[in-house]
Amino acid sequence: MTRALVLGTLIAGGLTVSVVARGFQAPPPPPPGGGAPKVARIEKVRDNLFMITGGGGNTAAFITAKGVVVVDTKLAGWGQAILDEIKTVTDKPVSMIINTHTHPDHTGSNEFFGATVETVVQDNTKANMEKMDAFKGDKAQFLPRKTFKDKTSLLSGKEKIELHYFGPGHTNGDAWVVFPALHVVHAGDMFAGKSTPFIDTRNGGSGGEYARTLARAVAGLKGVDTVIAGHSPLQTFADLKEYAAFMKDFTDWTLAQHKAGKSVDDAAAAFTVPEKYKGYTVRREGFGSVKTAVQAVYDDAKK
Repeated sequence: MTRALVLGTLIAGGLTVSVVARGFQAPPPPPPGGGAPKVARIEKVRDNLFMITGGGGNTAAFITAKGVVVVDTKLAGWGQAILDEIKTVTDKPVSMIINTHTHPDHTGSNEFFGATVETVVQDNTKANMEKMDAFKGDKAQFLPRKTFKDKTSLLSGKEKIELHYFGPGHTNGDAWVVFPALHVVHAGDMFAGKSTPFIDTRNGGSGGEYARTLARAVAGLKGVDTVIAGHSPLQTFADLKEYAAFMKDFTDWTLAQHKAGKSVDDAAAAFTVPEKYKGYTVRREGFGSVKTAVQAVYDDAKK
C-alpha cells in the first residue's frame, strides 16, 4: 500500500498549495515565482575545495586541472546559484557530479548541468533515483552512468577522489566522498549535523545498521581531519567520531524502549539528548523527526 506523508501547506502569492510527498524525501522547492530568492554562499575549505550552502544539502566544489567536480546539486532550480558561486573562484566548467544519495535536495539540480556531465553514485542510489519522477521519461538521460559498489577512485595524484560505501543508514546508498590529498570527506546526510538522524526506510535506510555503518566509516576513513556535513557548518573528524558514538547510544536506548514494550510515540516523546552530547538537537516534527528514527529502529528490531 502506498503511504503519503502530508507535509503541510505553502502560502505563495495568495494561493494555498497542498504539498504531499510520497515516502520520506526532502522538502520540495518553493513554487516558481513564490519563494525567496535563491541565495547560495561559498566557503573555502582548502585552496581548491569549497563548500556551497543554501538550497538544500551542502555542495562541494573541487577544482581540478580539467574542471570542477561538484558533490551534490541541491534542490531543483538551484543549479544557477551553484554555478554563480563557482564562478567567483574559477572560470573552469563543471566536469563531473557526484551525488552522496538520492534525495532531491542533493540531486535536484543535476539536470541543470546537462546530460554530458558525468555523474557518479553508489549502485543503490542509482536504483533509487530511477524511481524518482525527476529521472523518468525524457529525463532518464540525467541518470548516472557510472556507479560503484563498495569503493572506487576517480582522477589521480593530488586530484584523486575516493568513494566509499560502508553500509546503509540514512538510505541504502550513502556515498562518502574523500579528497585524500586535502584530508577532507563529504559525508552527505549520514552526518547531516549534530541532531537525531533522518532514516529514510523507503530508500533503504536502516535504524538497526546506522550506528554500525558510522562505526565502519570512522574506522575506514584514513587521514581525514575535516568533514563536510550534509546540512551544517564544517565539522572535524572528532565530531564525526562523536556522532558515531551518539548514534550508538541513541540506538541502544531505543532498543531498550522497544524491549520494555514502549510505543513508538512514547519512546520518541521521552528521548532527550544525554548531557555528554551537549549542543545536539532533537527534531520533534517534520523530516527526520525523532519519531521517524525510533520507528526505523523498532522496525529493524522486529526483523
